[in-house]
Amino acid sequence: MNQLVNPTIDTESRWKAELHLGLANSARGTVLKQCRHLGPLYVQKPFYPEGRELAHIYLLHPPGGMVSGDDLHISVSTSPQAQCLVTTPGAGRVYRARPDRTLQKQKIELHLEANSTLEWLPLETIIYPDACTDLTTDIHLAENSSVIAWEVTCFGLTASGEPFKSGEVSQRFQVFREGRLKLRERLQLNPEKDRFLQARAGLNNCSVNGLMLAGPFDQPEETETLLSHLRDCCEAIDVLAAVTLNDEFIQVRYLGDCSEQARKLFTQCWTLIRPELLNREGCEPRIWAT
Repeated sequence: MNQLVNPTIDTESRWKAELHLGLANSARGTVLKQCRHLGPLYVQKPFYPEGRELAHIYLLHPPGGMVSGDDLHISVSTSPQAQCLVTTPGAGRVYRARPDRTLQKQKIELHLEANSTLEWLPLETIIYPDACTDLTTDIHLAENSSVIAWEVTCFGLTASGEPFKSGEVSQRFQVFREGRLKLRERLQLNPEKDRFLQARAGLNNCSVNGLMLAGPFDQPEETETLLSHLRDCCEAIDVLAAVTLNDEFIQVRYLGDCSEQARKLFTQCWTLIRPELLNREGCEPRIWAT
């Protein structure tokens, strides 16, 4: 396992951080074969609460959030037959931007080779008022690979009485299967210039937006029972939550005001989807209980 530690900070306090992980299948199960990091992004050793076939990885970012000029790049690659679950020990944060509005950037790239699986299950991202950020997640699937991924985004500091009344957010979520674009989600938010946050056809004055994706399911007709159970989970909470089958991908959406409620919903859905898609029962990462 190779490591490179060389944080780079310029005179404007711009901090570039990178983390590149490579998971491979071996005679000892799934191993972390490659780990390269630049700046304050790294991981500890993999954990194996479900056996050696599936590695649990915890991403660590000691600063806890991004300030103006920060540029974070995270990439995870799985070789054929490798199985991996990636999560974080705490919420991510995008702090208030400097007056010069220098971008706070984060790019996540997930590359799955043939017959591999990846579960991307980070805790929520909190966007502070006056943040100026560009957040991108790209997922690339090869033949017979499977993914479960979610993102929960909190706009403003609702508990502190600081709604997201100013700032800029550009958020993109894309899924490619064998090189073809299968899904693209895009959110542009600037409450000083538009009313998307307040609009009924937008965020409807809600501060927490969540998206969960799972697939591909190549025989959609076999998902009807699963979709019914997922809809029951959504109907059990008193906020806007829904399940759809978009081509061969299941999508679960949450729109409300509680990140914990969103995470609980997605975790319930994950425990239902996992046996059907990955042939595994739910096993929550231990770090979630701390």
